[in-house]
Amino acid sequence: MDKAKKPALRVKAFADHHVITQANPLRRVLRQVDDKDRDDPIARAEQALAGLSGEFQDWMASECERLRAAHAAVLDKGFNEATRGELFRAAHDIKGDAATFGYPTAGVAAESLCRIIEHAPQLEQVPADLIANHIKAILAIVREHAQIDKAGVERELSRRLRAIADEYLAAVNHDRPDHLEAILAPGIAPAE
Repeated sequence: MDKAKKPALRVKAFADHHVITQANPLRRVLRQVDDKDRDDPIARAEQALAGLSGEFQDWMASECERLRAAHAAVLDKGFNEATRGELFRAAHDIKGDAATFGYPTAGVAAESLCRIIEHAPQLEQVPADLIANHIKAILAIVREHAQIDKAGVERELSRRLRAIADEYLAAVNHDRPDHLEAILAPGIAPAE
């Protein structure tokens, strides 16, 4: 097999420094493309996403069912490593998928639930209503999202849940400064 010759380095010497320039070996593999043949990967991705958007409702419903099942397991068996992990993963997946699927406020509520699971020092002592209300809010936001007049209610509900969760977490973590810093940080889930 014939190996390509390595391009030589060019060295320019100056009074106080040297500039070393390496030839770009990729120039040999590049080719010019006509304007009519240019590919726009972002446009292709957006087109593919638009084609899938009809399935987003079903995917989100599936994620909500997973969250509901994880919460039912917690209510049935209590918090243990498995039930805690599944509840966290279900909420975390909703947090990550919600904005893409068109449910950004569900993502905010799911992020708040993740923060409770992650930062509560004793998860079994978290008021059951606090967790249940987060789950009910997520399910309601997804279920009622199609009604455009609910958008303001969704944002307000997510905002209030986050405020209540932050207040609770700040109170139970008053002696854990590393957690307080994370709790007081702004959320990362896009609200819209």
